[in-house]
Amino acid sequence: MKIQFLCLWMAVVAGVAMCFGQTSSTTPGNVPADEQAIIDLEKAVTEAYKNKKADVFRKYLAKNYVGINADGTTKRTSEVTEMQNTDLRNYSFTDMKVVFPKAGVAVVTYKTTVESSAAGQDTSGTYNAASVWTKRWGNWVLISHAFIKSQ
Repeated sequence: MKIQFLCLWMAVVAGVAMCFGQTSSTTPGNVPADEQAIIDLEKAVTEAYKNKKADVFRKYLAKNYVGINADGTTKRTSEVTEMQNTDLRNYSFTDMKVVFPKAGVAVVTYKTTVESSAAGQDTSGTYNAASVWTKRWGNWVLISHAFIKSQ
């Protein structure tokens, strides 16, 4: 398990480096269809989280999903449970970049500004985010998401 987690994060780090190393940014009108599909998935999973649609949110998460934030790691079940204690009022995405390090794997990086609270504490701010999506049985599922507050 540790080796799989290490390999996953090596892929994320490599993907993040590739995303931030891109010299040109795409505009909304010329985003390739495969990249737009991943961006749309990222937005859909966030909307499901915001609207506390547990069944919809859960269907996007792989069974072996791992979430990473400043407090550590979470699994699929705890991510769905934590959603119920979170009030995501508003959010926006900027600088979205998608790379496909290999067939069936997508890494998306972006900045997000949120107005939110969790367990009664204000968690609003700007965050750096990275997600790893993989195609399983013809469907894209989220296998990992990192969400770290900017300093």
